[in-house]
Amino acid sequence: MNRHLLSAADLNRDDALLVLDTAEELARLADRPIKKLPTLRGRTVVNLFFEDSTRTRTSFELAAKRLSADVINFSAKGSSVSKGESLKDTALTLEAMGADAVVVRHSASGAPHRLAHWIRGSVVNAGDGTHEHPTQALLDAFTMRQRLGRVEGLHVTIVGDVLHSRVARSNVLLLHTLGAEVTLVAPPTLLPVGVDAWPCDVSFDLDAVVPKSDVVMMLRVQRERMHGGFFPTTREYSRRYGLDARRMATLPDDAIVMHPGPMNRGVEIAAEVADSVRSTIVEQVANGVSVRMAVLYLLLGGGMAEAVESAA
Repeated sequence: MNRHLLSAADLNRDDALLVLDTAEELARLADRPIKKLPTLRGRTVVNLFFEDSTRTRTSFELAAKRLSADVINFSAKGSSVSKGESLKDTALTLEAMGADAVVVRHSASGAPHRLAHWIRGSVVNAGDGTHEHPTQALLDAFTMRQRLGRVEGLHVTIVGDVLHSRVARSNVLLLHTLGAEVTLVAPPTLLPVGVDAWPCDVSFDLDAVVPKSDVVMMLRVQRERMHGGFFPTTREYSRRYGLDARRMATLPDDAIVMHPGPMNRGVEIAAEVADSVRSTIVEQVANGVSVRMAVLYLLLGGGMAEAVESAA
Protein backbone atom coordinates (compact mmCIF):
# COMPACT_ATOMS: atom_id res chain seq x y z
CA MET A 1 0.00 0.00 0.00
CA ASN A 2 0.96 3.65 -0.40
CA ARG A 3 1.93 5.77 2.61
CA HIS A 4 -1.43 7.59 2.52
CA LEU A 5 -5.05 6.66 1.82
CA LEU A 6 -6.54 9.75 0.22
CA SER A 7 -8.80 8.25 -2.45
CA ALA A 8 -10.29 4.90 -3.34
CA ALA A 9 -8.35 5.32 -6.58
CA ASP A 10 -5.14 4.93 -4.53
CA LEU A 11 -5.99 1.23 -4.15
CA ASN A 12 -5.39 -1.29 -6.88
CA ARG A 13 -7.16 -4.65 -6.72
CA ASP A 14 -4.39 -6.31 -4.68
CA ASP A 15 -4.28 -3.40 -2.20
CA ALA A 16 -8.04 -3.48 -1.71
CA LEU A 17 -8.12 -7.24 -1.20
CA LEU A 18 -5.22 -6.98 1.26
CA VAL A 19 -7.23 -4.51 3.35
CA LEU A 20 -10.35 -6.71 3.22
CA ASP A 21 -8.42 -9.89 4.07
CA THR A 22 -6.59 -8.17 6.95
CA ALA A 23 -9.89 -6.77 8.26
CA GLU A 24 -11.37 -10.26 8.16
CA GLU A 25 -8.58 -11.56 10.40
CA LEU A 26 -8.77 -8.58 12.75
CA ALA A 27 -12.56 -8.93 13.04
CA ARG A 28 -11.95 -12.08 15.07
CA LEU A 29 -10.81 -9.84 17.91
CA ALA A 30 -14.42 -8.90 18.56
CA ASP A 31 -15.04 -12.40 19.91
CA ARG A 32 -12.11 -12.33 22.33
CA PRO A 33 -12.39 -11.24 25.99
CA ILE A 34 -9.50 -8.79 25.44
CA LYS A 35 -9.95 -7.00 22.15
CA LYS A 36 -6.50 -5.37 21.90
CA LEU A 37 -3.33 -6.12 19.97
CA PRO A 38 0.08 -4.58 20.76
CA THR A 39 0.94 -3.98 17.10
CA LEU A 40 0.88 -0.15 17.13
CA ARG A 41 2.15 0.39 20.66
CA GLY A 42 4.20 3.59 20.78
CA ARG A 43 2.56 5.03 17.65
CA THR A 44 0.41 8.17 17.75
CA VAL A 45 -2.76 8.55 15.70
CA VAL A 46 -4.45 11.96 15.52
CA ASN A 47 -8.14 12.26 14.63
CA LEU A 48 -8.34 15.71 13.01
CA PHE A 49 -12.03 16.48 12.46
CA PHE A 50 -13.13 19.84 11.08
CA GLU A 51 -16.69 18.53 10.59
CA ASP A 52 -19.02 16.86 13.07
CA SER A 53 -18.96 13.09 13.02
CA THR A 54 -20.18 10.27 15.22
CA ARG A 55 -19.62 6.96 13.43
CA THR A 56 -16.40 7.71 11.59
CA ARG A 57 -14.51 9.49 14.37
CA THR A 58 -15.53 6.96 17.04
CA SER A 59 -14.73 4.09 14.68
CA PHE A 60 -11.22 5.38 13.95
CA GLU A 61 -10.61 6.06 17.65
CA LEU A 62 -11.67 2.55 18.64
CA ALA A 63 -9.64 1.03 15.77
CA ALA A 64 -6.45 2.81 16.84
CA LYS A 65 -6.96 1.95 20.52
CA ARG A 66 -7.55 -1.72 19.76
CA LEU A 67 -4.15 -1.69 18.05
CA SER A 68 -2.66 -0.08 21.23
CA ALA A 69 -1.84 3.24 19.55
CA ASP A 70 -1.96 6.52 21.46
CA VAL A 71 -4.93 8.54 20.19
CA ILE A 72 -5.40 12.30 20.14
CA ASN A 73 -8.86 13.59 19.21
CA PHE A 74 -8.60 17.05 17.71
CA SER A 75 -11.82 18.96 17.05
CA ALA A 76 -11.90 22.29 15.22
CA LYS A 77 -14.33 23.59 17.81
CA GLY A 78 -12.48 24.75 20.92
CA SER A 79 -9.10 24.64 19.17
CA SER A 80 -6.85 27.25 17.57
CA VAL A 81 -8.72 26.63 14.30
CA SER A 82 -11.67 28.53 15.77
CA LYS A 83 -9.25 31.43 16.25
CA GLY A 84 -8.32 31.44 12.58
CA GLU A 85 -5.37 29.04 12.45
CA SER A 86 -4.81 27.67 8.94
CA LEU A 87 -4.82 23.98 8.01
CA LYS A 88 -1.10 24.21 7.22
CA ASP A 89 -0.22 25.65 10.64
CA THR A 90 -2.34 22.97 12.31
CA ALA A 91 -0.49 20.36 10.25
CA LEU A 92 2.89 21.75 11.27
CA THR A 93 1.82 21.60 14.92
CA LEU A 94 0.88 17.94 14.55
CA GLU A 95 4.16 17.27 12.76
CA ALA A 96 6.07 18.84 15.64
CA MET A 97 4.21 16.56 18.06
CA GLY A 98 5.34 13.50 16.10
CA ALA A 99 2.02 12.20 14.78
CA ASP A 100 2.52 8.89 12.97
CA ALA A 101 -0.88 9.04 11.29
CA VAL A 102 -3.47 11.77 10.85
CA VAL A 103 -7.09 10.86 10.14
CA VAL A 104 -8.70 13.97 8.69
CA ARG A 105 -12.25 15.04 7.88
CA HIS A 106 -12.64 18.46 6.30
CA SER A 107 -15.38 20.41 4.54
CA ALA A 108 -13.01 21.38 1.71
CA SER A 109 -12.51 18.84 -1.07
CA GLY A 110 -8.80 18.12 -1.42
CA ALA A 111 -7.80 19.10 2.13
CA PRO A 112 -6.29 15.65 2.94
CA HIS A 113 -4.17 15.86 -0.23
CA ARG A 114 -2.76 19.19 0.94
CA LEU A 115 -2.13 17.79 4.41
CA ALA A 116 -0.16 14.89 2.94
CA HIS A 117 2.38 17.38 1.53
CA TRP A 118 2.99 18.99 4.92
CA ILE A 119 3.55 16.08 7.30
CA ARG A 120 5.80 13.03 7.28
CA GLY A 121 3.22 10.69 8.83
CA SER A 122 0.47 8.84 7.00
CA VAL A 123 -2.74 10.70 6.13
CA VAL A 124 -6.10 8.93 5.96
CA ASN A 125 -9.01 10.71 4.31
CA ALA A 126 -12.08 10.37 6.56
CA GLY A 127 -14.20 12.48 4.22
CA ASP A 128 -13.34 15.67 2.34
CA GLY A 129 -16.16 17.92 1.22
CA THR A 130 -18.20 16.25 -1.52
CA HIS A 131 -15.11 14.46 -2.84
CA GLU A 132 -14.31 11.07 -1.26
CA HIS A 133 -14.56 8.79 1.79
CA PRO A 134 -12.38 5.76 0.95
CA THR A 135 -12.65 3.84 4.24
CA GLN A 136 -16.45 3.93 3.99
CA ALA A 137 -16.18 2.29 0.57
CA LEU A 138 -13.85 -0.34 2.01
CA LEU A 139 -16.21 -1.19 4.87
CA ASP A 140 -19.12 -1.33 2.43
CA ALA A 141 -17.22 -3.78 0.21
CA PHE A 142 -16.25 -5.79 3.30
CA THR A 143 -19.91 -5.98 4.33
CA MET A 144 -20.97 -7.11 0.84
CA ARG A 145 -18.35 -9.85 0.86
CA GLN A 146 -19.35 -10.93 4.37
CA ARG A 147 -23.06 -11.17 3.48
CA LEU A 148 -22.89 -12.34 -0.15
CA GLY A 149 -19.55 -14.15 -0.27
CA ARG A 150 -18.05 -11.98 -2.99
CA VAL A 151 -17.82 -8.52 -4.50
CA GLU A 152 -16.78 -9.41 -8.04
CA GLY A 153 -19.78 -9.75 -10.34
CA LEU A 154 -22.29 -8.16 -7.97
CA HIS A 155 -24.83 -5.68 -9.33
CA VAL A 156 -24.73 -2.73 -6.94
CA THR A 157 -27.26 0.10 -7.17
CA ILE A 158 -26.45 3.40 -5.41
CA VAL A 159 -29.49 5.63 -5.01
CA GLY A 160 -30.07 9.25 -4.07
CA ASP A 161 -28.03 12.38 -3.54
CA VAL A 162 -24.98 11.42 -5.60
CA LEU A 163 -24.10 15.06 -6.22
CA HIS A 164 -23.15 15.75 -2.60
CA SER A 165 -22.04 12.21 -1.70
CA ARG A 166 -18.36 11.45 -1.10
CA VAL A 167 -19.50 7.90 -0.27
CA ALA A 168 -20.90 7.40 -3.78
CA ARG A 169 -17.69 8.53 -5.47
CA SER A 170 -15.46 6.26 -3.40
CA ASN A 171 -17.80 3.29 -3.78
CA VAL A 172 -17.99 3.61 -7.56
CA LEU A 173 -14.19 3.65 -7.82
CA LEU A 174 -13.53 0.82 -5.37
CA LEU A 175 -16.35 -1.47 -6.51
CA HIS A 176 -15.23 -1.07 -10.13
CA THR A 177 -11.69 -2.03 -9.07
CA LEU A 178 -13.08 -5.13 -7.33
CA GLY A 179 -15.11 -6.19 -10.36
CA ALA A 180 -18.66 -5.18 -9.37
CA GLU A 181 -21.11 -3.52 -11.74
CA VAL A 182 -22.45 -0.24 -10.34
CA THR A 183 -25.55 1.71 -11.36
CA LEU A 184 -26.31 5.18 -10.01
CA VAL A 185 -29.98 6.13 -9.66
CA ALA A 186 -30.88 9.75 -8.91
CA PRO A 187 -32.82 12.74 -10.19
CA PRO A 188 -30.85 14.59 -12.91
CA THR A 189 -30.42 17.52 -10.49
CA LEU A 190 -28.59 15.29 -8.00
CA LEU A 191 -26.00 13.91 -10.42
CA PRO A 192 -22.62 15.64 -10.69
CA VAL A 193 -21.20 17.13 -13.85
CA GLY A 194 -18.95 14.58 -15.55
CA VAL A 195 -20.72 11.53 -14.12
CA ASP A 196 -20.69 10.03 -17.63
CA ALA A 197 -16.94 9.53 -17.21
CA TRP A 198 -17.38 7.48 -14.01
CA PRO A 199 -17.00 3.68 -14.36
CA CYS A 200 -20.70 2.99 -13.83
CA ASP A 201 -24.14 3.16 -15.44
CA VAL A 202 -26.74 5.85 -14.71
CA SER A 203 -30.52 5.44 -14.50
CA PHE A 204 -33.43 7.64 -13.45
CA ASP A 205 -35.88 4.76 -12.92
CA LEU A 206 -35.44 3.03 -9.55
CA ASP A 207 -38.26 0.54 -10.17
CA ALA A 208 -36.51 -0.73 -13.30
CA VAL A 209 -33.17 -1.29 -11.57
CA VAL A 210 -34.11 -2.71 -8.14
CA PRO A 211 -35.22 -6.19 -9.38
CA LYS A 212 -31.78 -6.70 -10.98
CA SER A 213 -29.77 -5.58 -7.92
CA ASP A 214 -27.76 -7.72 -5.51
CA VAL A 215 -27.09 -4.66 -3.35
CA VAL A 216 -29.10 -1.44 -3.01
CA MET A 217 -27.24 1.35 -1.22
CA MET A 218 -29.37 4.32 -0.20
CA LEU A 219 -27.74 7.73 0.22
CA ARG A 220 -28.83 10.42 2.64
CA VAL A 221 -30.33 13.59 1.19
CA GLN A 222 -27.75 16.13 2.37
CA ARG A 223 -29.90 19.18 2.95
CA GLU A 224 -27.06 20.99 4.73
CA ARG A 225 -25.15 21.13 1.43
CA MET A 226 -28.13 22.20 -0.67
CA HIS A 227 -28.77 25.83 -1.53
CA GLY A 228 -31.44 25.43 -4.17
CA GLY A 229 -34.47 23.45 -5.27
CA PHE A 230 -32.98 20.09 -6.23
CA PHE A 231 -36.39 18.38 -6.13
CA PRO A 232 -39.99 19.64 -5.76
CA THR A 233 -40.88 18.22 -2.34
CA THR A 234 -39.62 15.62 0.11
CA ARG A 235 -42.75 13.56 -0.50
CA GLU A 236 -42.15 13.55 -4.26
CA TYR A 237 -38.50 12.58 -3.79
CA SER A 238 -39.47 9.73 -1.47
CA ARG A 239 -42.12 8.50 -3.90
CA ARG A 240 -39.70 8.30 -6.81
CA TYR A 241 -36.36 7.52 -5.15
CA GLY A 242 -37.13 6.18 -1.68
CA LEU A 243 -36.82 2.49 -0.78
CA ASP A 244 -40.02 1.29 0.86
CA ALA A 245 -41.42 -2.17 1.59
CA ARG A 246 -43.08 -2.40 -1.83
CA ARG A 247 -39.83 -1.79 -3.69
CA MET A 248 -37.87 -4.02 -1.32
CA ALA A 249 -40.24 -6.88 -2.15
CA THR A 250 -39.07 -6.77 -5.78
CA LEU A 251 -35.43 -7.42 -4.85
CA PRO A 252 -33.87 -10.84 -5.57
CA ASP A 253 -34.08 -13.28 -2.66
CA ASP A 254 -30.50 -12.81 -1.38
CA ALA A 255 -30.19 -9.08 -2.05
CA ILE A 256 -29.17 -6.71 0.73
CA VAL A 257 -29.90 -3.09 1.61
CA MET A 258 -27.16 -0.71 2.76
CA HIS A 259 -26.95 2.87 4.05
CA PRO A 260 -23.78 4.71 5.17
CA GLY A 261 -25.71 6.70 7.78
CA PRO A 262 -26.98 8.84 9.26
CA MET A 263 -30.41 8.02 7.83
CA ASN A 264 -33.42 10.18 7.06
CA ARG A 265 -36.07 7.59 7.87
CA GLY A 266 -39.15 8.10 5.78
CA VAL A 267 -37.25 10.04 3.10
CA GLU A 268 -34.69 7.88 1.29
CA ILE A 269 -35.45 4.74 3.31
CA ALA A 270 -38.57 3.53 5.09
CA ALA A 271 -38.30 2.41 8.73
CA GLU A 272 -39.47 -1.12 7.91
CA VAL A 273 -36.69 -1.44 5.32
CA ALA A 274 -33.97 -0.04 7.61
CA ASP A 275 -34.98 -2.50 10.34
CA SER A 276 -35.50 -5.52 8.06
CA VAL A 277 -33.36 -8.67 7.87
CA ARG A 278 -32.05 -7.49 4.50
CA SER A 279 -30.55 -4.39 6.10
CA THR A 280 -26.81 -4.35 6.85
CA ILE A 281 -26.76 -0.89 8.43
CA VAL A 282 -25.72 -2.02 11.93
CA GLU A 283 -23.20 -4.47 10.46
CA GLN A 284 -21.61 -1.66 8.46
CA VAL A 285 -20.92 0.26 11.66
CA ALA A 286 -19.34 -2.79 13.34
CA ASN A 287 -17.32 -3.65 10.23
CA GLY A 288 -16.02 -0.09 10.09
CA VAL A 289 -13.87 -0.75 13.16
CA SER A 290 -12.25 -3.86 11.65
CA VAL A 291 -11.62 -2.20 8.30
CA ARG A 292 -10.13 0.94 9.85
CA MET A 293 -7.94 -1.22 12.07
CA ALA A 294 -6.67 -2.91 8.91
CA VAL A 295 -6.01 0.43 7.18
CA LEU A 296 -4.07 1.87 10.13
CA TYR A 297 -2.18 -1.37 10.62
CA LEU A 298 -1.09 -1.62 6.98
CA LEU A 299 -0.27 2.07 6.55
CA LEU A 300 1.90 2.12 9.65
CA GLY A 301 4.09 -0.72 8.52
CA GLY A 302 2.25 -3.90 9.42
CA GLY A 303 2.22 -6.97 7.21
CA MET A 304 -0.52 -9.46 6.44
CA ALA A 305 1.32 -12.44 7.95
CA GLU A 306 1.86 -10.62 11.26
CA ALA A 307 -1.78 -9.52 11.33
CA VAL A 308 -2.97 -13.09 10.88
CA GLU A 309 -0.58 -14.35 13.57
CA SER A 310 -1.56 -11.60 16.03
CA ALA A 311 -5.31 -12.09 15.56
CA ALA A 312 -5.12 -15.88 15.79
